[in-house]
Amino acid sequence: MLTLVTGCRGRVGSTLASLLHRGGHAVRAASRNPAELSLPAGIPAVACDLGDPTAFAAALEGVDSVFLYAEPSHIDDFLAAARAAGVGHIVLLSSSSVLAPDASSNSIAASHHAVEQALTASPLTATLLRPGAFAGNAYQWSGAFRSGDPVDLPYPRSQTSPIDETDIAEAALAVLTDARLRGAAYHLTGPESLTATEQVELLAASSGTPVTVNAVSREAWKESVSPFMPAEIAEALLDYWAATDGSPAEVTDDTEKLTGRPARTFAAWAAEHAAAFRA
Repeated sequence: MLTLVTGCRGRVGSTLASLLHRGGHAVRAASRNPAELSLPAGIPAVACDLGDPTAFAAALEGVDSVFLYAEPSHIDDFLAAARAAGVGHIVLLSSSSVLAPDASSNSIAASHHAVEQALTASPLTATLLRPGAFAGNAYQWSGAFRSGDPVDLPYPRSQTSPIDETDIAEAALAVLTDARLRGAAYHLTGPESLTATEQVELLAASSGTPVTVNAVSREAWKESVSPFMPAEIAEALLDYWAATDGSPAEVTDDTEKLTGRPARTFAAWAAEHAAAFRA
């Protein structure tokens, strides 16, 4: 059984490819630029840009299952190529944002929602992984930690239940290798709800780097990220944080159901990645 793992430049895809290989499962790593991948010896890499349908047939040749990133631009072409190749199961890295009432129009959720809709309309067996906030999103604050600047937060009391990307990869491993888990949707979260301020405090404690939190306006934050973040994405994030300001985030046990152990805490993630937050 050969699994194609798309998006292997990302933390989830690269970790999953390594886990499959380590467990003795045949795996093929896919990326837009496979030569740039850093993979364990023995994992073949293939070019597969999900925005380029001409690459699909070669990447899918001989493949039985796929771990798929949510790129909607040519999803119908990808699913057609997967069916032609004999693929039987697709695991989608979706997002818990699809659970929102405005998922089809929300800038954060829309791409995931569109791919989910295409998959559920397809005869292929689809398993949907819907993680919430990634623990790795905290890297956005690493520059402030290293430079000694305050961490600017537009909604310091906004809460999420951040999940370690390794847990997502291990959940994907479970649904790819255990047929009993296929065909369902799983809302993956970390084990606790934390405010943005609490996450910053845990990072400060683990790294030994003193840092202060600076509450800023929506407008100021949006301006600060404008060089690298589209305005509609920034606005959607601000709306999400406003909606969760002071409200505990949902915590599920789906991660533990799939991996067989409790989800990793954000404190554990902070300790493991403390070097990135040291001045």
